[in-house]
Amino acid sequence: MSDDKTTIADLRTIMKEFIAEREWQKYHTPRNLACSISIEAAELLEHFQWAETNEVLERLKTDAAYRRHVSEEMADVLLYLMSLANALDLDVSATVDARMAKNRAKYPADQVRGHYQRPLR
Repeated sequence: MSDDKTTIADLRTIMKEFIAEREWQKYHTPRNLACSISIEAAELLEHFQWAETNEVLERLKTDAAYRRHVSEEMADVLLYLMSLANALDLDVSATVDARMAKNRAKYPADQVRGHYQRPLR
């Protein structure tokens, strides 16, 4: 699998089949999945706690175990998001597209280029 060949639908199917094979559907409720996303995101954050950006970037280049752990936590977050999309029957691409349209309106490039403050209206 690779990013340039794998679709969101593929990821959702992988997660759906994994859950079904184990008969875990009863545990994959929206609340439990949202909690799991938060927990996994916190585990991902632990890898960056107290570290400067340059330290993290260097360690990702030189420490294979660290890179593997970070990528595994990222995968956990993404997989739980795919499972939540399945549980809620949400189209992830349509949701992202709608959100980005809202973000573009909220943060017009010509008004926020180079800084992160929301423009005054």
